Amino acid sequence: MRGSAAYDTIGVGYASARRPDPRITARIVEALGDARRVVNVGAGTGSYEPAGRAVVAVEPSAVMLAQRGDDAAPVVRGFAEALPFPDDAFDAAMGVLTVHHWTDLDAGLAELRRVAPRRVVLGFDEPRVSSSFWLVSDYFPETSAIESARAPQLDQLVDGLGANRIEVVPVPHDCTDGFAGAYWRRPEAYLDPVVRAGISSFAEMDDAELEPGLTRLRADLESGAWHERHAALTELDEIDLGYRLIITD
Repeated sequence: MRGSAAYDTIGVGYASARRPDPRITARIVEALGDARRVVNVGAGTGSYEPAGRAVVAVEPSAVMLAQRGDDAAPVVRGFAEALPFPDDAFDAAMGVLTVHHWTDLDAGLAELRRVAPRRVVLGFDEPRVSSSFWLVSDYFPETSAIESARAPQLDQLVDGLGANRIEVVPVPHDCTDGFAGAYWRRPEAYLDPVVRAGISSFAEMDDAELEPGLTRLRADLESGAWHERHAALTELDEIDLGYRLIITD
């Protein structure tokens, strides 16, 4: 299940679970440089759309479109693989955690370069790094297979965009955006079904698939085993879980 079909099913309540983190926003804004005209592809509910710029959003899912706030950028319903804009229409194209839902990666990357040949900024979760995250390795190894099956490799994006910069996006311990790695220092959050509903790999699993991992996590939190095993994490303010900005300029 990919693209609009996926988020028409799992996207309900996404706006409340996925609130942009200001520190991540600052990194994206810096990567966009002085671009004034920006297209946000796979824009969802409008997270990370930079203020003070002429932003146009593209989103295929009607469920996600319905959750965009009054202050969100103007939006058109469309797909990354066939953007409804002329060549060189924008100073920059951006997309945040979206490429794993595209149906044709090469076509989507080519479209970004076509409409914004001067700058592209893509936020991406690198499965080779994120698979070692304790949530995956200790409790939900199934999510690694889900992500690996749908997510491209980093070098595919770099080559497809002709990117010349890759920046690590560390996840702060109090991250406000509820993506998969956001609660790395707040493990009890993953027991909350509202939190899991905002994480696509969890939202695509049924209760029977989730229950063994939830049972192990719940037991480890109650016994103190999780805190004993991961005590070093409580000393960290941020961590690298594989989130990257891939930048072409």
